[in-house]
Amino acid sequence: MQAALAGALAAPAASLAAAQPLVPGKKPPPPTEAVWIDGKPPALNAGQTWGVPWPQGALNRKQTFRAKSADGSAVALQTWPLAYWPDGSLKWTAHAVGAGEIGERLTIEPGKVGPDASGAGAPGVRVTESAAAVEVSTGPATWRFPRAGSALIASATRGGREVLRNVRLVLRTQDTPEIDQTPVARKTFESTLDKVTVEQSGPVRAVIRVEGRHKSGDRAWAPFIVRFYAYAGADSLRMMHTFIFDGDAAKDFICGLGVTADVPMTDELYDRHVRFTGQDEGQNTGLWAEAVKPLTGLRRDAGKAFRDAQIAGRKTPPVDRMPAPVRAGLHLIPDWGDFLLSQPTADGFTIRKRTAPGHGWIHADGGRRASGVAYVGGAAGGAAIGLGNFWRAPPTALEIRNAAGEVAQLTAWLWSPDAPVMDTRFYHDGLGMETHAQETEGLNITYEDYEKNWGTPTGVARTTELRLWALDTTPARERFPLMAQLNDRPPRLMATPERIHAAGVLGAWSLPDRGTPVKARIEDRQDQLLNYYLGQIEQRRWYGFWDYGDVMHSYDVDRHVWRYDIGGFAWDNSELSTDLWLWLSFLRGGRADVFRMAEAMTRHTGEVDVYHVGPYRGLGTRHGVQHWGDSSKQPRVSNAIYRRIYYYLTADERVGDLMRDLLDGDEALTRVNIGRKLQNDTWPKGEVRASFGTDWSSLCGAWFTEWERTGDPRWRDRIVAGMKTIAALQRQWFAGSAAYDVKTGKFSGTGDRLGVSHLNAAFGAPEIHVEMLALIREPAYDKAWLDYCRWYNASRDEQAAQFGQPLGGNGLRQGHSRLTAYAAWRLGDKALAERAWKEFFGRGVVEDLNLSTATKHFAGPDVLNPVDEAAGVTTNGTAQWGLAAIMNLALVSEALPASA
Repeated sequence: MQAALAGALAAPAASLAAAQPLVPGKKPPPPTEAVWIDGKPPALNAGQTWGVPWPQGALNRKQTFRAKSADGSAVALQTWPLAYWPDGSLKWTAHAVGAGEIGERLTIEPGKVGPDASGAGAPGVRVTESAAAVEVSTGPATWRFPRAGSALIASATRGGREVLRNVRLVLRTQDTPEIDQTPVARKTFESTLDKVTVEQSGPVRAVIRVEGRHKSGDRAWAPFIVRFYAYAGADSLRMMHTFIFDGDAAKDFICGLGVTADVPMTDELYDRHVRFTGQDEGQNTGLWAEAVKPLTGLRRDAGKAFRDAQIAGRKTPPVDRMPAPVRAGLHLIPDWGDFLLSQPTADGFTIRKRTAPGHGWIHADGGRRASGVAYVGGAAGGAAIGLGNFWRAPPTALEIRNAAGEVAQLTAWLWSPDAPVMDTRFYHDGLGMETHAQETEGLNITYEDYEKNWGTPTGVARTTELRLWALDTTPARERFPLMAQLNDRPPRLMATPERIHAAGVLGAWSLPDRGTPVKARIEDRQDQLLNYYLGQIEQRRWYGFWDYGDVMHSYDVDRHVWRYDIGGFAWDNSELSTDLWLWLSFLRGGRADVFRMAEAMTRHTGEVDVYHVGPYRGLGTRHGVQHWGDSSKQPRVSNAIYRRIYYYLTADERVGDLMRDLLDGDEALTRVNIGRKLQNDTWPKGEVRASFGTDWSSLCGAWFTEWERTGDPRWRDRIVAGMKTIAALQRQWFAGSAAYDVKTGKFSGTGDRLGVSHLNAAFGAPEIHVEMLALIREPAYDKAWLDYCRWYNASRDEQAAQFGQPLGGNGLRQGHSRLTAYAAWRLGDKALAERAWKEFFGRGVVEDLNLSTATKHFAGPDVLNPVDEAAGVTTNGTAQWGLAAIMNLALVSEALPASA
């Protein structure tokens, strides 16, 4: 890794527009393996997509690939490029394989795709387009996507028989949150399509993108983007549902948000079955399984053959074999038509059923955490739906209606109608903060940047993963636990940490090394902190529709709780790069639990904490009690740097959209003056003040990633425009910010005043600069950045000698030790390297905290539930300590002292 970066920094960077072809005959890299992050093959694989990095100059952009399973047999493979090096060679490729067993690992190697490597004999994905619809066949099932109307999927067939139809979205609202003594007006909105796009068409993987809005009468609102993923050989579709709230928080109270489908029912009532999966316990996952017309437990026995068949979900024997009294009285057995599994919180669910509307619901059963799969159908076929993170993102529900009729309705509720309404209004009235001075006073008390009408949810989004199964019969009971695992903990193929590191991508990071006592101490603390936060998610119940994926900012030792209700100390919202710490930690260790925590955070912070439409589009919201509540809207939160690692590891299209949507993110600065409470300057139209770190470096993440993804030189040029003009300022990076022209991407002014902020390099700036400066050669800017890295943490006397005065505002010294380490590495300066470690081991938030001894356990009347408390841990300190440890170990590990 260090050698790869050093080589890049030593040679001039080339524009992709002028990239030369690779040297003919150059030996390609050796085969690369993809492994399951959980350490073993899943019991059920419905198709996989993952990314693989390649060293610069190793592979031509037109390179083809082939795949082999663990036993050496050829596996059908689909490949496409994700990113390029400046010389035009492949940097990242995405690969997809279909459903079925592939063993413990999959080997990918460059080579021509011959008959043996194309998966001959295996079912492929076939896509047929017409003016009216798109039809996708995976082998087992055929899915039809109409181009207009309300249905996202018109039908799904198995063996020519329709088993699912009219898959649509439903949104219910009411005009007031409380229903005590107020007449309540409710409306139901259904999906209406605006656009259907085939993004991929096989042969292994097809992707259908559906865009539209929820409509009732003349009103169409709440835009949605839904992607369906079809894999060869799969009997299910992966579904990614994105919902954007563009309503009025004071008027639009959502009381139901779901995905619903119609399921034709043709079997006899006693051959119709309902299934709900219980808590995910691997192959021991529970199953609630009943028939619409039960034949068990009757006063007159229906016979063992009938009872056994019904319990197993098989077709029962001919009715004339049933004992005469039961056969004659079949019509007297109640038909159960409606079923509801409701998960109002992360700690419990209930199952109820009733015969029909107008009759009472009967309590059937319950449990703690349902895994989120429901099925309705019979011997002739049926359908199932799975809602990802079902118990982690409540209030959720699974509902089956009219199972005794000709067509049943199967619904996954992302927001359950059984729950209180979704109330997104700002949580307090702001009394006492009518003036700027009072707002500032409030900030000093609660750390909340309050400003009237700025704490709005209008424009935030939420993305949820679901799965739809089209089935030709009721699955055996033993199969439902496998479906539950697929839904609750989707398996993942991934390149190994060693393979990713060897490619020299994603900045300065190294593999774990416990070769010395000090290195072991650092690695142990990393693991302790990761484990602590993973445990806090469960102990503190950081779950919920809007909350799951985030963590809290700071702790209250008096109440033994995180400061969930104290202004800016509550939800973290990516503050000081928590997302980046988690992703780099996963890259280093490959831990499945860290991956899933980081994935949930990426889904949350990229959607809920960011505005996707409206006046704040492109900006994210600073940390606070509500994810959208703080009035500080900035690029540091919408930051593409926090999304790109997940994108390259998974090739996730939605996250790719999120980063691409930020390409014009600087335009938002013309609508939102971030420094409006600190600066009263007026600027010419199109010109704003932007900081070099929290603003410009965050935007550079989107531009740099787009340059990698497309090879379009204009995004490199935009970065260069900023680099050159920052370098032209008198104080360069030490000016902190300057006038910025949104049209040209250039800074202007003299930049003759020191404006150092402890936050400027705390939001991914060090990490993206490692990558940018390895590939973009601008000597004046390179020196300016190195100067900033060298002098930021220097002693006050050294700073005074250099600048005529000490730098003010240079806090977070421990986190900024990685700037010193970078300068030491680039300059080959041993003294600077030693200084970096002194800074790292100096006074910091977690400098000497051993969580194994510092963590205290509280139970009984001191707390609601038993909790572990590490009073010295803050998320700011954890993220910056972790990022500094990772970069310092990668760049200056040889200077690490024998003891610290």
